Amino acid sequence: MRSARISFKDQHPPGFGRRIVHALLLVLVVWLGGFLAFAAAIPATVRNPDQPVDAIVVLTGGDVRLAEGFALLDKGLAKKLLISGVSSGVDMPALLQTLNGSTQPSQAVLDCCVTLGYDARSTEGNARESLRWLGENNFTTIRLVTANYHINRSLLEFRRAMPGITIVANPVFPRQMQDPYWFAHPGTVFLLFNEYHKYLAAAARARIADAGNNIAGFSNRVAAMVGL
Repeated sequence: MRSARISFKDQHPPGFGRRIVHALLLVLVVWLGGFLAFAAAIPATVRNPDQPVDAIVVLTGGDVRLAEGFALLDKGLAKKLLISGVSSGVDMPALLQTLNGSTQPSQAVLDCCVTLGYDARSTEGNARESLRWLGENNFTTIRLVTANYHINRSLLEFRRAMPGITIVANPVFPRQMQDPYWFAHPGTVFLLFNEYHKYLAAAARARIADAGNNIAGFSNRVAAMVGL
């Protein structure tokens, strides 16, 4: 009789607490796997480094990005350059001071070919600001310059905002991302974790927006079919 009771007890489903622990472990594994995939997708080189475009768009966030934008303009790979996301009150001389010895463009180039964008406060805002500027100049191809860990989220936002524009990714490589053992540096790991979560948020926002557009399109088609 005792053995029967033990057998019956052993057949009970796991307790609620155990299920919660298992669910949390599953979420942790999925989250960590996603982070590793995100880190593996960070580009280590620039593809199509010599492909000409109409314009260069540099997203503010470091002297390496700005120096790369000016170097690309100097090589003649584009007609104009937009520096998007400049803080209010920051002018061109202040930006040039951050180049830390890199070759600076001539005043003639600055006057004719460089625009400062002050409206953007996020990557999504960078995309909207850049789209307006591209429309004003009738440009259809751009080279997008930002840090390599930031490039994939930037491409996600820019492609959503401007599906008719050809975008050439041009990542730059900050010092902390040039170390093959970046995972041994807490500061770099935190930087990538932060960017990973921002990428997830941007991807979720894009999925929700696409779902909303699909529902709206389906509703319009149904309304048209029934003559509403």
